[in-house]
Formats: sequence, C-alpha cells, structure tokens
Amino acid sequence: MKIVLLGAPGAGKGTHATRLSDDYGIPHISTGDIFRANLKNGTPLGLKAKSYMDQGLLVPDELTVDLVLDRLKQPDCEKGYILDGFPRNLSQAEALTKALAEENDEIDYAIHLMVDDDVIVRRMAGRRVCTGCGASYNTNGLMPKDGHHCDRCGAEVVQRADDAPETVLKRLAVYHEQTEPIAAYYRALGKEAQIDGTLPKDEAYAHITALFGD
Repeated sequence: MKIVLLGAPGAGKGTHATRLSDDYGIPHISTGDIFRANLKNGTPLGLKAKSYMDQGLLVPDELTVDLVLDRLKQPDCEKGYILDGFPRNLSQAEALTKALAEENDEIDYAIHLMVDDDVIVRRMAGRRVCTGCGASYNTNGLMPKDGHHCDRCGAEVVQRADDAPETVLKRLAVYHEQTEPIAAYYRALGKEAQIDGTLPKDEAYAHITALFGD
C-alpha cells in the first residue's frame, strides 16, 4: 500500500500518517526526515543536498526526488509507505510516477485532506510542537497532560514561529500555487481520494481506512 498524503499545512497529514504507519506497519516518510538522516550519516546525496542548503538555496527537485527514491528502496518499504510532504510540486509528482513505472510500480492512493484556509489559520495558531520528538499538540483540546511537556518524551512543547497567522497565510499561498495542482494530477490518474479534514480525527481516519477495504 503506497500512499501520498496531500493537504495544506495543518490539514492533519502528520496525525493521520502516524496512525496509518502504526496500524498498517508501513513507514511514514517525510522529506525533512530524509534530509536529516542523509545529512547525519554523511551520505553522498546528503552532502550534495548540504551544499545547496549551506548557501541558503532550495534543494533542486531532481536531487530531492533522488533522495526520496533512495529511501523507498529500504527494506522497511517493501510492504508500502506513506509519503508526507512529497511530492511538493507537479515536477516532483511526475518524476515519482516515472521512476515507479520503471520498476513496474505505482502509487495506490493520493489521499487529499480538504480543509478551508480559515480553518487552517485557526488550527495552526493553536498548534504546539514537541522540541524533542516532534509530536504535535493543539490548544484547541489536545495539549500534553501537564500543558508544557510532551507526553511521549518529556521535552518542552512550544509554538513554532511559522505557525503564526501571518506566516501561515504566506505558506498557504505557496501551497495553493505549487502543491495544490498535484491533487488535480492524481485526480486525472484516478488516484485521488478526497477526505473532509474538518471531521473529528477518528471519523476522518475511518473514511481513510475505508478506502483500503478489509
């Protein structure tokens, strides 16, 4: 089961990806995690990416795709995977489709979490993130037990600077311009499944898992 998760920042991709990973035993893969692992291990691809990052430049699409494809070849991806934050634009989506086709493979589902911008802004303003393990919380009813420290690892929980409303609006503008067209791309391939991301989490998750049958 090979899944691409689509949706604006704050649509709930990370929450559902974590649960899917736990329930179906397939890895939750984000480009951020891939970059960090390659940089930490000093891989050739990681060093190449670092050369761009050190100059304050975006890592080119071609290199990003190579990093992701390298990750998908790891043994834990044999039963499938969940891609979160990739592909980020149409060029990356097309490159992924082409690379998988060369291996007689393809994405099974592009799950698109649908949430209006005004809801996203409210959600992000209330979001808090663990400085240790990256777990997400929210002041709208999902905070750590003591209000300040992660229930998982005990590290401090804070608001990220890029969750401020004015920054979120800028991120949404980028999303609509660059990332949203990916949904139309997968729709044309018959892969897109639209899920109401404003539903309660358990209800939205039930709609997602219903896609997979038994």
